[in-house]
Amino acid sequence: MEFKKQKSYKVAPLPFQGQKRRFVNGFGIALQELKANKEVSIIVDLFGGSGLLSHTAKQIFPECKVIYNDFDNYSQRLRSIDRTNKLLADIRVILVDQSKEKKIETNYRDLIIERVELEDKAGYVDYVTLSSSLLFSAKYVTNLAELKKETLYHNVKASDYDFDAEEYLSGLDIVRCDYKQLYEQYKDVPGVLFLVDPPYLSTDTKTYLSDKYWKLRDYLDVLNVLTGSNYVFFTSNKSSLIELCEWFADNRNIGNPFENSVLNIQNVTLNKTAGYKDMMLYKFVK
Repeated sequence: MEFKKQKSYKVAPLPFQGQKRRFVNGFGIALQELKANKEVSIIVDLFGGSGLLSHTAKQIFPECKVIYNDFDNYSQRLRSIDRTNKLLADIRVILVDQSKEKKIETNYRDLIIERVELEDKAGYVDYVTLSSSLLFSAKYVTNLAELKKETLYHNVKASDYDFDAEEYLSGLDIVRCDYKQLYEQYKDVPGVLFLVDPPYLSTDTKTYLSDKYWKLRDYLDVLNVLTGSNYVFFTSNKSSLIELCEWFADNRNIGNPFENSVLNIQNVTLNKTAGYKDMMLYKFVK
C-alpha cells in the first residue's frame, strides 16, 4: 500500500482494549527526539493492537518501513465498518424509545439478540465494537453465545463510525505472527526500533484473540526483546515490573528459590464466575 501522509489519528477508529490514545502526544514527542538524534531505518510494532502506534510512527517517519503486527486482526474490523454501522443503525431503531445508559428492557433485548444473530449467520459481527455499544463499561464478549448471557445497556453511538480504513493503515506493512518470531526476524537489522506494548500483567486477553490471561512468565519473556534493542516500551505500575527488575539487578545471585520445590494448588470459588488459586510450595534442603 503506497503511503500518502494524510489525516493523523489521535485515537483508534474503533474500540480496542488498551489502545494508547492517552500516550499519542508523548509517544510522538519521543519519536521526534529519536528522529533528531538516531538513525532509524525500520520500525517494528511487535504488539500492534489497534495500530495507533504504527499509524503515529508512520506519520513521523514517512520514509521508514513500519511493520504493524496485526495479531488481533484489527484490520478486519476496520474493513468491516460498513456492516458494523448497518447493524448499529438497526439497533438504534429498536432502541429509539429507550433511555441512554440504562438497562435495556427484555422485549427490546430479544429483538437486538435476534438482529445480531442474523448478522452472525451472515458471516461476521464485530463483537468488540458491539460490546462497547451494548455492555457495561469495559466489558466485552467475542461471540453470540457470550452476548446472550449478558445484561444489555443502551450505550449505542448516536452516529456511524466515520473514517477511512485505507487512510488509517496507509503505508504500513501488515503482518500477523507471534511477536517472538517477528523480533527474531528483525533484531539484527541496523537502525531497527521496536514498539513494545504487550497486554498488561493479568489482563483478560480474550479480546486479543486469545483465551488465556497474560501471565507473569509471558510478561517477563518480553524483557528478552528489550535487552540490547532500541525500543519504546509501555507498562503500568500494576505490574511493578520496573521495581522487580531493579530488585533482580541488586540480587543477581539469588537464582530460583523455588527450584525442585513441590507445588500444591487449591481452587477457591468466590461465586459462579469468579475464583482464584491458592498455592503452596515446599522443599527440604537439609
